[in-house]
Amino acid sequence: MAAPYGLRFDCGRICLDLVATAGGAPIAVERLTGPAPLAAWLADAGVVPPGAPLDAVDARWVARFRALRDLLARIVRAELLGRAAASDLALLNAAAGSAPPPAVRAVRGPDGALAGVLPDPPDCAALLATVARDAVALLTDPAVRGQLRQCAGDGCALVYLDASRGRRRRWCSSEVCGNRARVARHRRRTARIP
Repeated sequence: MAAPYGLRFDCGRICLDLVATAGGAPIAVERLTGPAPLAAWLADAGVVPPGAPLDAVDARWVARFRALRDLLARIVRAELLGRAAASDLALLNAAAGSAPPPAVRAVRGPDGALAGVLPDPPDCAALLATVARDAVALLTDPAVRGQLRQCAGDGCALVYLDASRGRRRRWCSSEVCGNRARVARHRRRTARIP
């Protein structure tokens, strides 16, 4: 999915999509470079409803979301390899319980359809808690947690949920890492042909 600032939304969960804002292939790239990319991520990831007022997003928000992202990356990768540190889990739990979720309300739009809206601008702590609760739900659900995979793309560090039939998905994105792998395989084959 094309998104502004090179943001990706193909990992399967909001918390993993946040982790992906610092990942990529073949090298890691920082995608939360300021308030505008963070506001775009919050809206496009579905953390806030479309059109939510995000005027309060500033450098402090960016720093706090990067800190949560780094914590989530450590925990998810540690869980893939074995067990996350108790101190990291305590930080995640504290973030998840730090604020109530934003109160989304159903409002009828001009076209008659119901839409979710926030009555007030969202608070940074509430949005951080929303993402942290998503991570807690992911990590504590054995069936969903069993779908966690590390991308098989060369140099790609992204983690995603494999919800494919047969659970044989190999790449974070077929269009990105999958395409790179297919191109590399084609080049190797054609290089061998005399």
